[in-house]
Amino acid sequence: MSEVKVVIVDDHAMFRTGVRAELSRSPVIRIVGEAEDVDTAVKAIAEGKPDVVLLDVHLPGGGGVEVMRKAPAVDGSPRYLALSVSDAAEDVIGTIRGGARGYVTKTITGSELVAAIQRVSGGDAVFSPRLAGFVLDAFAGTIAIADIDEDLDRLTEREREVMRLIARGYSYKEVAAELFISIKTVETHMSNVLRKLQLSSRHELTRWANDRRLL
Repeated sequence: MSEVKVVIVDDHAMFRTGVRAELSRSPVIRIVGEAEDVDTAVKAIAEGKPDVVLLDVHLPGGGGVEVMRKAPAVDGSPRYLALSVSDAAEDVIGTIRGGARGYVTKTITGSELVAAIQRVSGGDAVFSPRLAGFVLDAFAGTIAIADIDEDLDRLTEREREVMRLIARGYSYKEVAAELFISIKTVETHMSNVLRKLQLSSRHELTRWANDRRLL
C-alpha cells in the first residue's frame, strides 16, 4: 500500500497527541504536520503537502471550512476528512459543502480512522453511518440546506454553542459552566442569537433548532 501523508488539525493538544499515537501504529500513515487553528493549519498544509487533512469542524479563527477556503492548492490538492465531536446536521452538511470528502465523529476507533483516511486518500467519500443520512436527506431536499446556512451564518461559533445548549434545555448557569464563561456572557450571547434569528423566546428557539435537526 502506498504511504498517505497526513496533517492533524485540532485545537486540543491532548487529542492531537492521541490521534498521532494511534495513526503512528499504521505503516501506511505518515504524519507531516499538526495545527491548532486556522492560520497554523494553512501553514502546515503548505509546508507538509499532505494527501489527507484530518480537520476539526470548530477551530479558533474561523473553523474547518475556513481552513479549506484558505489553504493553498498544494500538489495534488489534499483531501479533507472532518474528525469532530459534533454530529449536528448543519456541521456535517456545511463541512461537506465546504469541500470535505468525509465526516467521522471522535468515537471512531484507531483502525477505523486509518481505513477512513486511506479511503478518502483514494477518492472515496466516508461518513459515520448516522451522518451519511444527513447528506442523503440534504440531497433529497428533506433538509433545507440554504435556509440552514443562511440563518446559521449570522451566528458566531460561540453563539452557535450557546444556542444549541439553550435549545436543549440547559439553564444559563449550566451553559456558563459547560462553556467556562460567565452567566452575563451567556445572557449577551442569547440576546444576540434571538435578535439575529428574529425569535422572541427560548421556546421559539427550541422549535427553530428542532425543525432544523440541530439538537
